[in-house]
Amino acid sequence: MDPNPDPVAVGRPTRSRLALRGGGLLVLGALLVLLVVLSTWIGTRDTSFGQVWSAIWSDDGSYATGVVRELRLPRTLVGLMVGAALGTAGAVMQAVTRNPLADPGLLGVNAGASAAVVFGIGVLGMAGFASLVWFSFVGAALTTVIVYVLGASGRAGPTPVRLALAGAAVSASLGGVIAGLTVFDSATYDYMRFWMIGSLAGREPALVMDLLPFVVVGLVIALLLARPLNALGLGEELGEALGAHIARTRIASVVAVTLLCGAATAAAGPIGFVGLVVPLVARWLTGPDLRWVLPYSMLLAPVLLLASDIVGRVVLPGDELEVGAVTALIGAPVFIAMVRRRKEISL
Repeated sequence: MDPNPDPVAVGRPTRSRLALRGGGLLVLGALLVLLVVLSTWIGTRDTSFGQVWSAIWSDDGSYATGVVRELRLPRTLVGLMVGAALGTAGAVMQAVTRNPLADPGLLGVNAGASAAVVFGIGVLGMAGFASLVWFSFVGAALTTVIVYVLGASGRAGPTPVRLALAGAAVSASLGGVIAGLTVFDSATYDYMRFWMIGSLAGREPALVMDLLPFVVVGLVIALLLARPLNALGLGEELGEALGAHIARTRIASVVAVTLLCGAATAAAGPIGFVGLVVPLVARWLTGPDLRWVLPYSMLLAPVLLLASDIVGRVVLPGDELEVGAVTALIGAPVFIAMVRRRKEISL
């Protein structure tokens, strides 16, 4: 007998349901490839698909090739990684806290990373992803620990409501710190007013390789946590009986969330609603098994982010709407609709 039985084995899905879930992943993968193509193709400057295809494989020195290789392709790849990072981080946070409202924004992780980045820019004069990502990691990690400690204080323990309240309080406090730093430094304010809303525009090609290792490591850790998080979702006592190491699982979850949120926030700013809405939709499509929720979130989130970025490029003639504003406009109604169907957000 397996000494560490799978907590979802009792309700193991039928072959047809497994095939349906697998087919869903293939459809999402195909949709993501289509959006990558469209994101590289569509912009304020008209380019043909042939020009885009040629620019990807060779640099002929033309202006169109420069636009594709230096602006659109890095922007698309950064959006791909940031989306996967935020969606997966949200799914891990909701699982480890057993809180369907948990996400990097509501629990203050984005605010912590943003405050640390603002401090690095405004006080220490740093710039560039390679420098700011470490500030982002520290801010995200400290905020995660603080929110969890505050939410876990008292006899009731870390209930969803207490964690949400702690996250709101910490976010409000850090918001005041960010406002103070930006108001008194005009240069920092000019930089931060675009970064704070969340944007993929103007990302340099080097950022893709800088971002990649952090996101890959965070995603791998998150995927390895699927089974212990399934056990933890049944409660601490039953989870331990099923062989899950509660403390180790929580520590690994904090590491994964810190890597994913820290890197994503440093690269694109605090983009909201992606880490909240996407895991809820993934759970609605697949059920509570994190072995499916995590891969679905990993694909659904960049689909949402790239689609939002494309909409932001074309909705205003001659100008762009930042992707963070578009995800908020799309995510808020979806979240409200799912909250109204209360059973869809239960863990």
